[in-house]
Amino acid sequence: MIEVGLVGFGLAGRAFHAPVIRAVPGLHLAAIVQRSGSEAAEKYPDVRIVRSLDELLSLPGIRLIVIATPNETHYPFAQECLGAGRDVVVDKPFTTSLEEAVALVQLAKETGRLLTVYQNRRYDGDFQAIRQLVEAGTLGRIVRFETAYDRFRPQLKPGAWRETARPGSGILFDIAPHLIDHALVLFGLPEAVTADVRIERENAVADDAFDIMLDYSNGMRAVLRSSILAAAPRPRFVLFGTQGSFVKQAFDPQEMNLRQGTIPESKPWGYEPEESWGVLTVPKGNSFEQRRIPSVTCDYRDYYANVRDALLGRAAPAVTPEYALNVMRMLELARTSSQKQCTIRW
Repeated sequence: MIEVGLVGFGLAGRAFHAPVIRAVPGLHLAAIVQRSGSEAAEKYPDVRIVRSLDELLSLPGIRLIVIATPNETHYPFAQECLGAGRDVVVDKPFTTSLEEAVALVQLAKETGRLLTVYQNRRYDGDFQAIRQLVEAGTLGRIVRFETAYDRFRPQLKPGAWRETARPGSGILFDIAPHLIDHALVLFGLPEAVTADVRIERENAVADDAFDIMLDYSNGMRAVLRSSILAAAPRPRFVLFGTQGSFVKQAFDPQEMNLRQGTIPESKPWGYEPEESWGVLTVPKGNSFEQRRIPSVTCDYRDYYANVRDALLGRAAPAVTPEYALNVMRMLELARTSSQKQCTIRW
């Protein structure tokens, strides 16, 4: 049994880490750091609640520490945990700068500890279905991949650290790591990056929309998009290939299920009815044939199961430190491309 300490009980800790850790055999949620309030104690009365990272690190037996706190704390908290000889999962984004990320990776090597980043959305069932289509060559040569992660919140959220002018704030560092992960998993590193990172809402001080374009040597282009003013969201995924296309409109339901605390008991966490599945369109004679492609049965528990197996020496980590550095590089290139209004080669 691997004893786990969770740092932070905001949305990330409460919805996307604590219930997932609790549901993975071999992991034991032993302690939660919540600086103030009683929500963690009420939700998990059998878990020890502490008020600081130092107090957590003083507890014997805690092997894995999960950092689910505001972005600018990721680096100092992970540094302290690695220095204390603990294995570490950091919620995305890894850090607020590539320089910080490189320093953490070096420290993990020096201390011999596991360091990984929570790229949970690669375990969305629809994305895994896309991986299977791409790997099987069903669409032929892929020429375009689009992924969008939109919201509609026209009003600023008072007190929200993500909407302040702080390191790591804004939608680029909040949403882009998920979309970059999808592109890198499917197609690897691009040749060039072109980005437009912007503010669309009045009086906002942190970026709330972006378009990132990744160009590949074979002519393939990946387009990653997000806006907080999308009352009518775009398709979640679009793929065009020489032998067909795939379009997925609906969003994987895991996030909403976890936010609402309504995890299915008798079905996969990401269960979708058939009408929500993506549509594959392929030529057939002089017309086209369409069929729905079921989302793969997987969920965010698979991420933590891999972490468990990596700690036990049974598997390689799915998200390696080197991979996490590439995501950070992409974020920094996107920001620089937008600022300079130019394309930057990888």
